[in-house]
Amino acid sequence: MDQLQHAGGSGAGRRIYDWLRAQIADGSLPAGARAPSTRALASELGVSRTTVTSVYEQLAAEGFLLTAGGRVARVATPPTAAAAPALRATRSASMPPLSAFGRRVAAMDLPALAADGPARIDFLYGALAPRDFPVLAWRRAYQAELLRQQASLSYAAPEGDATLRHALQAYLRRARGLACSAGQILVVHGAQQAIDLCARLLLDADAAFVFEEPGYLMARRCFEATGARLLPVPADAHGLDTAQLPQDARARLAYVTPSHQFPLGGVLPIARRMALLQWAQRQQAWVVEDDYDGEFRYGQRPIDALQAIDTDGRVLYVGTVSKALSPQLRLGYMVLPPQLVPVFRQAKRLADRHAPLLEQRVLAALLDSGAYERHVRRMRRAHERRRAALLEAVAQLPGGAHAAGTAAGLHVVLWLPALRPRDEAALAAAARRRGVGVYPVSPLFAAPPGRDRPAGLVLGYAGLTAEQIAQGMALLAEVLHAGLHGPSGAGPGL
Repeated sequence: MDQLQHAGGSGAGRRIYDWLRAQIADGSLPAGARAPSTRALASELGVSRTTVTSVYEQLAAEGFLLTAGGRVARVATPPTAAAAPALRATRSASMPPLSAFGRRVAAMDLPALAADGPARIDFLYGALAPRDFPVLAWRRAYQAELLRQQASLSYAAPEGDATLRHALQAYLRRARGLACSAGQILVVHGAQQAIDLCARLLLDADAAFVFEEPGYLMARRCFEATGARLLPVPADAHGLDTAQLPQDARARLAYVTPSHQFPLGGVLPIARRMALLQWAQRQQAWVVEDDYDGEFRYGQRPIDALQAIDTDGRVLYVGTVSKALSPQLRLGYMVLPPQLVPVFRQAKRLADRHAPLLEQRVLAALLDSGAYERHVRRMRRAHERRRAALLEAVAQLPGGAHAAGTAAGLHVVLWLPALRPRDEAALAAAARRRGVGVYPVSPLFAAPPGRDRPAGLVLGYAGLTAEQIAQGMALLAEVLHAGLHGPSGAGPGL
């Protein structure tokens, strides 16, 4: 007990509790053994008897000690103590099985976060520069909401705060051409939750879903987790090739990014938009429109959303503030066909009750004051400068490298015709050793690469300065040059 001789003072009870627990766990106080009396232990440790008594009462409540008035406390015998070693040995074999959904999720290959953190110059798509966050405007609105007196601190409506939904309704009409009521809007924890709700509510295991090839991996995995069959449809420079939409009776849903196809960057023209809506009507299927960065288009106004021309109530529109403010806010929204509003509200309530209320009201204040749109315009100009720096650097790369999807958004795809898809991982690893984070495009394809597909990288630029972009691309050029002209040739020389 030497370590407890000076246990008096703050935390004495916690230390005595931990010490007795350890004695019981390692067998120093075996089952049935007498515990020291509270008076004797308190005297030995120099603490009050009340402290020791409280510890004994806690251990008794947890089942480690047996106590009774006027009797000595003894160590309890756990009913499963004798079986514990056998249980540990057979735990993996006897673990209850996961559900079919759980087994599909467990088997999935999802993009891993880098164990050593972000690279020194990281072209991670989806990342924003912390200095771009509108700290002053957000803090001012946040403090005002904190000081606002509420009737009570209770759960809120699952569909989201009414103030924010009305502010979003007005904003979406101005900025994205959407015509909807505030009642059709559901506030969610980012676009990812919106996609997950769509998968759970609109797909069964015997159904199928249309998905852009290549496309957003985290969305594809959500739909695949339901057990539904993937029906990949190629995307080209103009987005989803609607001429290749399947006539499959099982197809219940199509997921598209029409304003800026992810990752290739194409904008879906009006003829294809109409063809997609007609297909959905014939199939009695839904269309999930992910408008993940539609606010950022350069040289011309943003393209109106697909939902704006949907006259049959087939499109579920998904929006987010992750690209304009921060992905860490976890705030997004859906515009739902009226007939889907009740079930999506119910599902949102079951999932997590509602999105954080304070942040919703802060965002509503920024939208109502015009601060959000001023911030988006400012960010559009900043991102355009970053994009220009990136394209200038791409022009200096060897091997016929060129960028696609440059007219909008916060990323480009860098195609490398001198390399093959099998070289992407080695190229990314070699660049990371030089302090540059770049990301292979191949994981975004569901099918294996064909003979004609070159290597490609997805380069996000919203989190970097123009100087960092130039420096990072110069380092990437050195890696490419070594790989293309080194002694072992393309691929292995990286």
